[in-house]
Amino acid sequence: MRGPLGAIIGRHFSAAAAAAAAAGAGGGGDDAATGVIRHDRKCRDLPFLALFAAFWVAMIVNSSFGFNQGNPLRLTYGLDYKGNICGSKHADPDLSELDVRYWMNPNQVYQSGLKDSKIDLADAKSVCLMECPYPAEDGLNFVCDYPEGDIRLSVDDWIDRDYDYFEYLTPDMRNTSLQLQGPCYPIIFPSINVYWSCQFIARPSNVSLKHWQRMGGASIDENMLIDKTIHNTINYKSSFLKVCLCTTCTVSPSICLTRNLLCLSDRFLELIPFHIVQRYVADIGKSWPVLIVCGGLLPLFLSLIWLAMIRYFVAGMPWITVILFNALVISVTMFFYIKAGWIGNDPLTVVIGPSDPYVSIGGREINHLHVAAVLMTILMIIALLTSIAIVRRILKATSVLKVAAKVIGEVLELIIFPVVPYFVLAIIYMFWFAATLYLFSSGQVLQNDCKANCCTFDLKQGKVNCDNCCGYSVHYTPHIGIAIFFHLFGCYWATQFFIACSSTVIAGSVASYYWARGEMSHDITFHTVVSSLKRLLRYSLGSVALGSLIVSIVEWVQSILKSLRRRLKTVDSTGESSFQKTVSSSSNCCLGCIDWTIKSVNRNAYIVIATTGKGFCKASELATGLIMNNILRIGQVNVIGDVILSLGKLCVSLFSALFAFLMLDSHKYRSAHNKISSPLFPVLLCWALGYVVAQLFFGVVEVSVETIIMSFCQDAEEHDGEAQYAPPLLMETLGDPSQLQRLTQGP
Repeated sequence: MRGPLGAIIGRHFSAAAAAAAAAGAGGGGDDAATGVIRHDRKCRDLPFLALFAAFWVAMIVNSSFGFNQGNPLRLTYGLDYKGNICGSKHADPDLSELDVRYWMNPNQVYQSGLKDSKIDLADAKSVCLMECPYPAEDGLNFVCDYPEGDIRLSVDDWIDRDYDYFEYLTPDMRNTSLQLQGPCYPIIFPSINVYWSCQFIARPSNVSLKHWQRMGGASIDENMLIDKTIHNTINYKSSFLKVCLCTTCTVSPSICLTRNLLCLSDRFLELIPFHIVQRYVADIGKSWPVLIVCGGLLPLFLSLIWLAMIRYFVAGMPWITVILFNALVISVTMFFYIKAGWIGNDPLTVVIGPSDPYVSIGGREINHLHVAAVLMTILMIIALLTSIAIVRRILKATSVLKVAAKVIGEVLELIIFPVVPYFVLAIIYMFWFAATLYLFSSGQVLQNDCKANCCTFDLKQGKVNCDNCCGYSVHYTPHIGIAIFFHLFGCYWATQFFIACSSTVIAGSVASYYWARGEMSHDITFHTVVSSLKRLLRYSLGSVALGSLIVSIVEWVQSILKSLRRRLKTVDSTGESSFQKTVSSSSNCCLGCIDWTIKSVNRNAYIVIATTGKGFCKASELATGLIMNNILRIGQVNVIGDVILSLGKLCVSLFSALFAFLMLDSHKYRSAHNKISSPLFPVLLCWALGYVVAQLFFGVVEVSVETIIMSFCQDAEEHDGEAQYAPPLLMETLGDPSQLQRLTQGP
């Protein structure tokens, strides 16, 4: 019988294997296994290996652009009216301790919120302070401009005087200050620190306002709009997708294509709510110790414990995994409820430091936590129902897990090997996160092109200047959108590549075990893992690069289409017909099915690559044919085994997320400079990193099970339906009683 791998098993042995097979020696299985694993190999899919290497060269160049142009301080702190970044020691003057942005002129803040106003909040005069000022209880305080010119004060003296040198002003300076032209401005409205910007509270101090009026100061608007203006700017929503394509191309096609790509990348930037994303990226920079502990070390420790328990306590591990998973899902869901304010009195606050107890300011992050709590509730319900449904089927997967545990027990190096890709990915992630901080902050600080009619007192010139009152902003070019997209895709491709490399090495080691009849031999030692790794590095890196690229592209296309569909629904939520809804849902379902199918085929293709040395496309064809010929035999065990292993991965990742929640809830991340805008993004990132680490280590069992099943099916096809190399324990589930009796009693 010629199965999908018929040209390999029994037909292309090495000379030593053929001699051993002819002699019929008892140890012939070992030599045969050597022939099966090592026959006729050559380098495969080299162009895709070159593409992967070139991609990483481009990633390094792309990251160097970010390191050269970016400044992570921009992600957290604002700009003053001179274009300086608050908190920067390289500014003029030195702002290393002044990290809170404060808008000095309350009328400019009010006018920037009007619909037909010519002034934007970015053009309103702002300075950097240590903390948000508060009106005096029995008088009137001022916030004055940075001391320079005729004001003979150092920055330290200016800070010690609470930014107020009004008494030192000349009569002309006092007069311009009373006209809200500076250099000093009255503190009429209380303000609180929200994301390192002072947000006014539309409740002016009556005492300070009366003092201002008695001094003959200009009229100050007291409308609620002064509160909403800063709040809306801080929680700014980016515009939605716009169509931007060359409808008529009068230039060369290459130039038109370049213009379209730049325009689409500009729209990609508009798809990203940058004010929010920047804050979340800044949260990563502040919570890096949490990411190292909860995203790296903790999942490593938990994964090793799980592998050790599956080795020595395999019968009870499926039940422990199911129970622990449900407990963790319920715990994380309750934490989201607590942080969202639905349980207890611990809602997320966007206020940094002490705040007015009578004022409650909500941010979009609270809504995000509400959505996350709802999604976790749905996941909790699905988890409970799934656990109930698979209770009776867990026993069927236990026998295959026992075989995998036996492999791990005899080839203990399989437990240690995932540490290699773990440290490689750890180095890549550290580089990637650092580059991400700089790329997201790599815009140019440029002066705005405003049409506002405003005048401010220039201390250097010693007079009122009405020509240069536009503020500064960070401007992002379309090229930055391409760079960010490229950077994000590179991280995902690298992750998939190294996970695939790990799977291929494990599959080669386990295949050696199976075709050696499950017996210890000279080939079932640490040399087995090393040999499998050498075969991967010498022959199959191109095939792994191709497989990981296909998965990455499909998943990215799926995620981009989902994002576009959500945006288009928001733009035109009423004009979508039932046919359009059906097409949209169907396309989403098809993409999901394609993604799942490709992932499944890829995993089995890596097994065939490790066993036979075929290229990726040929290995995918052989693996698909083998699966289709044995779909019922594979399905009865593999599905439940995958469910148990997936629950184990989720246990590790959820425990990492839960511990990250606890660490971020400490005083360190709720106050001062380490204050984070929301725990949501660091927690989700710890969950994702924990899942990647768990996938590396759980892949030992997962790939072992799939390799054993694939080898069993091929063994049966090559020997007229009777597997010759299967361990007796595996025959209890996949074989028939007559074969089991033959294997246990001998010929």
